[in-house]
Amino acid sequence: MTAIPAAQPTGARRGRRAANRRSGRPEAVPRWERQALAAVLVVATVLYSWGIGHAAIHPFYGAAIRSMASSWRAFFFGGLDADGSISIDKLPGAFWPDAVSVWLFGPHTWAAALPQVVEGVLTVWLLYRIVRAWAGPFAALIAALTLTLTPVTVVLTRATIPDTALTLLLVAAAGALQKAVRTERLLPLITCGIWVGLAFQAKMLQAWLVLPVFAAVYQLAAPGRPLKRALRFLLGSAVALAVSCFWVLLAWATPAADRPYLDGTSHNSPFALVFGYNGLSRFSSDSTAFGAVAGTAASRTTGNTGWGMLINHTVGPQVAWFLPLAVLAAVLGFVWRAGQPRTDLLRTGFLLWGGWLAVHAVVFSASNGNHAYYTAVIAPALAALAGGGLALFRSEYEAGYEAGGRRRMALPAAIVLTAAWALVLDWPTRFVSWLLPITVMLTLCGAVGLWTRGPRTSPRMVHGALAAGIAATLVVPAGWAVSSLDPLYAGAATSPMTGPVGKAYNDVHHRRALRRVGLDQPSARDTALLDYLTTHRHGEKYLLATQAAYAAEPLLRAKSEPILVMGGFTGSTPFPTAQQFGTLVTTHQLRYALLTTQRPSTPVTTWVKSHCTRIRPTAYGRRTDGSFALYDCNPQG
Repeated sequence: MTAIPAAQPTGARRGRRAANRRSGRPEAVPRWERQALAAVLVVATVLYSWGIGHAAIHPFYGAAIRSMASSWRAFFFGGLDADGSISIDKLPGAFWPDAVSVWLFGPHTWAAALPQVVEGVLTVWLLYRIVRAWAGPFAALIAALTLTLTPVTVVLTRATIPDTALTLLLVAAAGALQKAVRTERLLPLITCGIWVGLAFQAKMLQAWLVLPVFAAVYQLAAPGRPLKRALRFLLGSAVALAVSCFWVLLAWATPAADRPYLDGTSHNSPFALVFGYNGLSRFSSDSTAFGAVAGTAASRTTGNTGWGMLINHTVGPQVAWFLPLAVLAAVLGFVWRAGQPRTDLLRTGFLLWGGWLAVHAVVFSASNGNHAYYTAVIAPALAALAGGGLALFRSEYEAGYEAGGRRRMALPAAIVLTAAWALVLDWPTRFVSWLLPITVMLTLCGAVGLWTRGPRTSPRMVHGALAAGIAATLVVPAGWAVSSLDPLYAGAATSPMTGPVGKAYNDVHHRRALRRVGLDQPSARDTALLDYLTTHRHGEKYLLATQAAYAAEPLLRAKSEPILVMGGFTGSTPFPTAQQFGTLVTTHQLRYALLTTQRPSTPVTTWVKSHCTRIRPTAYGRRTDGSFALYDCNPQG
């Protein structure tokens, strides 16, 4: 076995390394490290891209991605259909790469999912570089491997959901901030603001959660006078605000007739979309706060909230495998470095990632509800703290062995704690119980080997014990992560999660059909409806009007056509009005409307029922209407 290099260099090497960190000069990467990093990135690429041709395309966002790929108006404003009559209920930034990929490669499922894979692998690589500059190569490789094998990371990179892009951009922002603190240069701080602003385009206000942490880290640890540090951070924050708001301001300044109606808003306001529907309404008892449209069961998840949400039986197995180790590392890293200068880089890193973890945990706990995949944004913090913590504990272990200090016990204790916690998280389902004996064996080998080290113990045996201990912490989460390669254990396309948890798994477990949607893959029923509408279309602008988005989604994923989505995602957005709908009909821009019993009646649906003729379902390839009914608003046309 090749010996693992020491976590911390000594003597002259330590001094040169510290000087390189402060100056920002890159260090030479040894061959063993390049090989190890390459292996981690290969594992990440395989896990994240496995089965990409059948990726979990989100039905709503998948429809928008295809439309955005076919129209500049839909692309820039996030139009749900090719004409961009109504937008999606998020900012479009996270879906721009997906739309570009579909535009380049065609309307294929793998093309829509490819950017998510790239974003996931880039996040692993970026985290490695950031942690290496902070805590060394040993910590960096552990962090990269930990992030790679975090179950929620694996399952999310095969889904068209904004959180993968959000995580990548915030990790890039953390790297820029770390460089600004280390080098005292202004440009990295400006770059940090740009990354935060771009993250805002991916998932709006959630991108700003890191700003208080970044402010504290820069003010407490950056070189220079306090006033200079404060002014510089204010400048970086102004850049973040400007980049964050550029789309909102452009949408606000664009006449309503020249852009889509903004879904989720009662008055077509981009500020209501960001600060109401996707902001205050998620924390307030008033679901219509700041001009938001009231959410529905489809648009507002409940549960997974409160102080125990990160460790419950659903969310815990997705992300919390290294939570105790991360907390221990953050606390001891800060306490043990208490006597160091204010600008101590190692302590700064623990403050950065520990603050990242704490802020997100508090906000998630206080919200009205969270999807399990929301926690993907804390996975880099957990991974960085795990890598940095094990590197610190290893350094203290080596120093404590020579001096007989008690800190040397932290390394084996951390390994035992992390492995034991993995057994606790897996216990409710016993999903990978066959891996538990392997975990116990590796933990014993690692902990006992480190605890019983003696004067005659060879370095090879110590390194072997350390490797066994690290492997023990990764075995069970890796089992959960790999399980998501089986669609049975990958959750729903609207809420991906790994393992035998969640509604999607329960549905399949009780022999209900597992639905997977893709681009350009219409069902026979949808094909028949599209054929009927196309055949009977005589120059109308819109192929169809649908009540709510879910009725239009399969048609938009199958064919890029203007479809008027009445009511948006929830069916409650006040667009179009009955008068606007009637005008479209009388001016021969619209003929057909598809209504559903799954959404409440609106003035528009009342207009359709009173002015249009219901079509027999057999005319468009269905035996019965089911929950849908097709109406012809111009039967003489």
